[in-house]
Amino acid sequence: MEKRGQFTNWAIELQSLAQDGLEYGHDRFDLERYTRIREIATEMMSAKTGLPIKQVKELFSSDDGYQTPKLAIRAAIFNDEKILLVKETTDEHWSMPGGWCDPNLTTTENCIKEVKEEAGREVKIEKVIALIDKSVNVHNQKRVERAVNCCSVFFLCKELGGKFVVNTETTEYDYFDVDHLPPLSVNRTTADEVKMCLKAAHDPYWQVICD
Repeated sequence: MEKRGQFTNWAIELQSLAQDGLEYGHDRFDLERYTRIREIATEMMSAKTGLPIKQVKELFSSDDGYQTPKLAIRAAIFNDEKILLVKETTDEHWSMPGGWCDPNLTTTENCIKEVKEEAGREVKIEKVIALIDKSVNVHNQKRVERAVNCCSVFFLCKELGGKFVVNTETTEYDYFDVDHLPPLSVNRTTADEVKMCLKAAHDPYWQVICD
């Protein structure tokens, strides 16, 4: 697979240096320079991707503090060989329930919370399926490029019940055959990830996949 280009690498490095400078710098003139460097990196990524500056800023340069990988979770819930997916309000495509981890919760607590919020289901965590680096240059060239790696923990979950309610993040939920999936929100869920989760559900000796 072709790796991301040097232009993108330069923009990402500039963004990282600027963010660290804003975190640890004290001189107001230096802070102004770091702020401008961050703006330039954002403008570079906007020019590269064709996305509006505002959207690029939200995805690429809105974090603060020392730059480290971000952590998210995804929940794989099966019923009669079908997987539960939710329809995202952002792009009207489908994904496994999940999202960014909140700092005051463990990964399993985050998983349970996200499934409840997005799918209205109560679940029990059965096992970890994978810890996958979701970076654009690793798994999917169509993903939105970010300044840092984004790692997702995939959990196999057992549904215990519940009731779906339309919310700010999702408008529908349903179970789908793994070989006949709806349009997926590929920044969140890919068909290969769904198939990986089904294999894990069938294998009592599953070995966790780690990038």
